[in-house]
Amino acid sequence: MATFTYRTAFVSAAVTYGIVVYKAFRARARQAKGQQAPIGMVADENVHYLIMAFVWLFSKQTPLAILPFAVYSIFHVATYTRSNLLPTLQPQPQAQQNQASGAAGANAVKAQSALSESIGRFVKDYYDMSMTLVAMLEIGLWFRLLGSAILFQKGSWIQLIIYTIFFRVRHSQSNFVQHAITNLVARADAQLANQSTPPAVRQVWEQVKNTVRAGAEATDINRYVRQAQAQPKKAQ
Repeated sequence: MATFTYRTAFVSAAVTYGIVVYKAFRARARQAKGQQAPIGMVADENVHYLIMAFVWLFSKQTPLAILPFAVYSIFHVATYTRSNLLPTLQPQPQAQQNQASGAAGANAVKAQSALSESIGRFVKDYYDMSMTLVAMLEIGLWFRLLGSAILFQKGSWIQLIIYTIFFRVRHSQSNFVQHAITNLVARADAQLANQSTPPAVRQVWEQVKNTVRAGAEATDINRYVRQAQAQPKKAQ
């Protein structure tokens, strides 16, 4: 039962993100008239989550991987309900006609408006907190995969490599991930600054930070793009 639930969750996630990516691709293709539309989709985080949904679907079960998708799904459902379902169930023009014809129509309009406002308020009030939670879950998931890789569990190194690439892209695009990492590093620095911490431990921690920082700078695609754009064009 647990396996069925796990696979079903990621099948649903793959279908959902697949629909979103397809719609975004069609919109970009129309705007660009088919030119460079696939290239523009590469930077879309929905594409990244679609890929990861398939990775989790066809690899060894990692229950923690479900949680970020679960948080996103709450906001996807809320936004879809507010933007699509409510207008479909109670079209505004018809509602206005009903409002003019009687009290029942007025109550229907008020009910729809109240529900829509409640959903909008929920998304606004809890979005930032939820995205911070997602960032923390994704950081925890990386350490979970690292632990599995250290223990040489089957397929763990492949998962870790793929997820590290995904997480590096997430870090470059998400302020929430950047802030979460900054806060975690600051907490670790504060703990290790204690005089009771052996100097060797602090030295290892500094080496780890320097190595990660160098790796992040070396894999910063945006930096290379900016450098390429800054180069003067050759005269033709």
